[in-house]
Order: sequence, then C-alpha cells, then structure tokens
Amino acid sequence: MNEPSTHHLAKRYDFVVLYDVQDGNPNGDPDAGNLPRIDPETGHGLVTDVCLKRKVRNFVSLTEREGDGPRAGYEIYVREGALLNDEHDRAYQALPESDQPKDKKKPGREIEHRARRWMCQNFFDIRTFGAVMSTGINCGQVRGPVQLTFGRSIEPILTLDHSITRCAATNEKDREKRGEMGRKTTVPYALYRTHGFISPPLAAQTGFGEADLHVLWRALEHMFEHDRSASRGLMSTRAIIAFEHDSALGNAPAHKLFERVKILRTNAETAARAFSDYRVELDGQSLDTSRSFHLVNVRG
Repeated sequence: MNEPSTHHLAKRYDFVVLYDVQDGNPNGDPDAGNLPRIDPETGHGLVTDVCLKRKVRNFVSLTEREGDGPRAGYEIYVREGALLNDEHDRAYQALPESDQPKDKKKPGREIEHRARRWMCQNFFDIRTFGAVMSTGINCGQVRGPVQLTFGRSIEPILTLDHSITRCAATNEKDREKRGEMGRKTTVPYALYRTHGFISPPLAAQTGFGEADLHVLWRALEHMFEHDRSASRGLMSTRAIIAFEHDSALGNAPAHKLFERVKILRTNAETAARAFSDYRVELDGQSLDTSRSFHLVNVRG
C-alpha cells in the first residue's frame, strides 16, 4: 500500500492547546473514586496526556474512513477491544512467505524493521505518538514525533459533589435498591493548558508527514465534539497556538515560545465561569479567540 503522507515534515512545531470544561469532569482519577484529577499542593486541575491522545484517536477513527472501514494508512492501533499481538501478526503476514521468521518473538533486526515499518504505514497513532510493540509477537518500538504534556488548569479548580438517586433496579433481587443514593463530582468551570511538540527527525523515522499533520491539527481542534457524555457535555478546544520553525531543528527553545502565550483574567474579583472571563495574549497582544487555530512563524 502507499504511504498516506507523501510529503515529509520539514519544520519543527511546538504548540499550546487551550480547552475548557463547564459543569463536568474532564479526566477522572480511578485511584480517587473518579474525582477530577488535581495537584494536591496547588489545587490546579490536571488532564493526562493519555486522555487527550484517546480523544485524538477516537476522532481520527470516526473521520478518516472509506466506506465501512478506516482509510488506508489511518487505522488506530490502541483502540477498545483490540488484541495488539494480532495486529503485530498482520505485519508479518504482509511479508513474502520466504521472509516469514521462524520465531516472531526474535525475528532478526531486518525483518523486525520491515514489520515495524508496516505498522507505521498502516496505523496513524503509531506514526504519530509511537508505540511499544515488543510484547509477544515482536514488531519493536517506535518513538513518536508528537508528544503532549499533562494539561494543567490556569487557576485552582473547585470540585462540587452532587447527590444522585437510583430510580430503577437491575433485576428482581435488586428491587429494594431503588432509591439508593450515589455521588457525582463536577468542576463548575476550568480552563486547561497543554503543551505539545512535533519533531521532524522522529517524523522521518515513522513516516509522519504533512498530511498527518493536517489530520492532527483537525483532531485537536474538534476532539471534544464527538466525545460528549453526562460528565463531558461542555468541553471545547478554545485555541491552538502552533509555533512553526523554519527548519527541522528549530529556531528557539520550546519553553521560550510557550512563555510568549499569557492567559490573563478579565475580572479577578469574581470566580471564572466562562472562557470570556479570560484574555489570551501572544507577545503582549490580545489573541483573536474567535478562531481556534493560530500559526505563528518562528524566525532564526
């Protein structure tokens, strides 16, 4: 099959993603009764990189399709119910019969390299985020060119605990459980900030190209639109500020670029309850937040 990205990535990118939640739980912590994740020392809310990657994967799975299946090159490797070793085996099945290894756990460097390349060509999330594929049937490891940090709220978050009532029983035996009380925790409002990085040298190793980059930007911009639930009904990507370098190695350290983006309160005397309670500045100038995506050129 043909690689989905015909143009190699020539420029480095560093980016900021701003997204918010209203009356919801952006990322529950299973070790804390699914309460919103929080930094206990500062009270700031947290969202894991894994959570955001899941939303990107789900969006790509929904949108990059041909007929009843995924578009060539845009399958998703880490998905619900997937048996990963079965996907590894597909890579070896795609090799000529004469190249089939006797032991797929130790296939040899050249055969493993070809299997790894097949996985990168066929799975968008492997090309993008990387993967460890050395479990059982061995396709090696891939270091992804796109990396995300944890999201952190701009201000400390408030968590509200709500009582809910069960009105239906599962079966006759549980009939008396009707009326039982349960709990639900929400954040009234919070604006979160995540940083991202895209490396052209690593992109060259996985085959992540310009076409994949456009898919990634689109997924980050719209990743919450098809992820609605009772706890995530009002989550939105508010702004993506992408710094485009003019070379593969880049022109400035990422942290210096991120410092150019400031999030300020419009009225610090009241609690924030909407995105309009914040002002986003780039180099001291207010950013037009009516647009979600902003591309900023970084010169040497």
